[in-house]
Amino acid sequence: MAKKKKAGQEAQKKGSISSSYGIRPQQPSLQQEKKGEEEKKDEQKTGGEDAKKESKAPSWEQELEKLGVKLPKETQKKLKEIKAKLDIFKDSILKKFDKYIIAVALLPPPYAQYGQAPGNIPMMPVQGSVPGMPGQQPIMPVQMPQPQQMPPMQMPQVPVGMPAVTQQMQQLQSMQPVPAMAQQQRPVVASSLQQPQLAQPLAQQPQQEQINVLVLVDDSDSRKMPKEELRTKLVTIIQSIAAETDSRMVVQTYILSEIWQNCYDAKYELLQLISTAAPVYDTGMLAAIKIAEIHKTMVLKKFERYIVSYVLAGSLIQGKATEKSDVDVFIVIDDTDVKRMTRAELKDKLRAIIIGMSIEVGDLTGIRNKLNVQVYILTEFWDSIREANPIIFTFLRDGVPFYDRGIFMPWKQLLQMGRIKPSTEAIDMYMSTGDQILKRVAFKLKEIGMEDTFWAILTPSQAALMLYGVPPPTPKETPEVMREIFVKKLGLLEEDYIKILERNIQVRKDLEHGDRKELSGKEVDELMKDADSYLKRINKLFESIQKLKEEEGMIHVYDSVVTMIRDVLKLEGIERVDDLEIVKIFEDELISQGKIPAKFLRILNTIIAAKKDYDEKKLTKAEVEKVKKDSEVFIRFLVEYIQRKRGRELERAKIRVKHGSRFGEVLLLDKEAFIIHDIDHEEKEISKAEINEHGGLSKVRRSSLEELEKALATAVIPPKVFIKEKIFEDLKEVFGKDVEILVNY
Repeated sequence: MAKKKKAGQEAQKKGSISSSYGIRPQQPSLQQEKKGEEEKKDEQKTGGEDAKKESKAPSWEQELEKLGVKLPKETQKKLKEIKAKLDIFKDSILKKFDKYIIAVALLPPPYAQYGQAPGNIPMMPVQGSVPGMPGQQPIMPVQMPQPQQMPPMQMPQVPVGMPAVTQQMQQLQSMQPVPAMAQQQRPVVASSLQQPQLAQPLAQQPQQEQINVLVLVDDSDSRKMPKEELRTKLVTIIQSIAAETDSRMVVQTYILSEIWQNCYDAKYELLQLISTAAPVYDTGMLAAIKIAEIHKTMVLKKFERYIVSYVLAGSLIQGKATEKSDVDVFIVIDDTDVKRMTRAELKDKLRAIIIGMSIEVGDLTGIRNKLNVQVYILTEFWDSIREANPIIFTFLRDGVPFYDRGIFMPWKQLLQMGRIKPSTEAIDMYMSTGDQILKRVAFKLKEIGMEDTFWAILTPSQAALMLYGVPPPTPKETPEVMREIFVKKLGLLEEDYIKILERNIQVRKDLEHGDRKELSGKEVDELMKDADSYLKRINKLFESIQKLKEEEGMIHVYDSVVTMIRDVLKLEGIERVDDLEIVKIFEDELISQGKIPAKFLRILNTIIAAKKDYDEKKLTKAEVEKVKKDSEVFIRFLVEYIQRKRGRELERAKIRVKHGSRFGEVLLLDKEAFIIHDIDHEEKEISKAEINEHGGLSKVRRSSLEELEKALATAVIPPKVFIKEKIFEDLKEVFGKDVEILVNY
């Protein structure tokens, strides 16, 4: 796995450099794509420790894996060399400046090719002045080699499905070319910072040999020297480190405040440049700028008519960001000329599409920092300013515009000048908010005591009673019922927990009836603490009840089976049987003689073995359930056997009826009667009734096969059975008015 990880990383490193320096990759085969996916999965499982300090944005080494390319060996060797140089340079400046370095990235080469028209010849700044910019000279064209002296440089091939970052690179090609310099260079933008002296003419350094590097420095806590002086010193030191690392290395160094100032001045070339860079080291800022810039481009391309401002804000701008911080973006939409839909509809529709674009950008770039997009309509934004919304004030104070149509920056400057002030209505509203919130807190505390904690412990208490077999009582009766059953009768619960339940019920009653107006936070804490303790104890009570039910179930199953066997043997003339001999006698008298199928002997042996395991605490809950099912089959068959055995006797006391399409039976046994509602149904429904002095049926209730069998075993069938008229009327009540009596069946 380690070899796969290393191979995957090497492939990633090569791909990004090759795409930046014009090496056309070979398209991968299907097997290579599948192998690349497997290597990526292995790397995700084993890697990640070294990335804790840096952002989760994809490094430039991962570019190749996205494209799925395969490079020649000669190119691979060259890429390894460049990667090694970049790592040495990165480690050197991090050792020198530590936390102040926020990003190191590889830049694409200059976009002009040798032999192009003069309009496309790279431009080089020289010492002097540019009109309107003091301290710089006009930008002069540099004499380039003739086409026959130097072949044109191969530009990168853009495969189908190239991420949006490549589209950004293509857009930059139409801009003023960025010069390649031996020491330092910047895009041609207005700035008050002094441009550094060039170490050598551009023509002496072939463009395809340069390694163009971008370095971003955090100057947010710089207080000891002016920004211009700080930048000049940084440029000198970082370029000297680059020269010591490799003479081909050309570094562009920018301080963070310089990038933001360019945005304030509506100059976005630096953002476009950064969006094309492939990260070597990144604490999160490079990824944030990159994903925001690409997202902005997509949004403007589709909705430029409506977009007023696109602003980066949040912890990244405040200098409080971590590697897991979201990239907070605010977008203001112009809704002043909306006619075909309401303002709310416009906001919702654009918001859904814009957020969808943010997800798409994350997938395309592989940047894992979540792009958190907040969409405002202009009228709503203006109302928030007048109402002194703290979020909007913070947004204006700290935000950096990546795009602005002259709305955001004037508001930002007015806020800095103290001209944007909260209205009297806003002040009154914020003042009254405190009392409203406190009242809401008091209401919530009262609700917690009156409803939440009450139901939290009452319903599990009723569930425990239902599990035991008791219908759920009323809330008022629940504590007393639990005390009688679980405390006094079974000893499964302590009295203290009953008192907790009673106390909670009383608190609810007092609040509900108005005897208490509110609860303090301390009282709520006590209720919560008691409720938590109570629920933990009830969970243990549930386990105890389940265990008790399992024990009762197993004992009940065993006793029922043994009783039924004794009744069957009694019919066969065997009155007394010892428990130890019951299985042997059952086998000799009933199984061996073919009166009962052999499978019921196996069921009996299973039940006897389960009883033994139960006594030794080895029986599981699943095994208990299986024994119960087997015992039902066993008992049902024995009941039918007894019925057949005593059939002749029972025929004298049996009334067969037809009701609808079903057939039922009524067995008259001395002073009681058993009613089988459907004799053909597998699960017999049986009822029991008393035979009153008038010969009718009274007190009809549900019964079972076991009760019927016990009654048949002890009942004495008289030689003659007489039926009185009253019973026919009662049969209509039991089976319905359409009941028919079958004769001679």
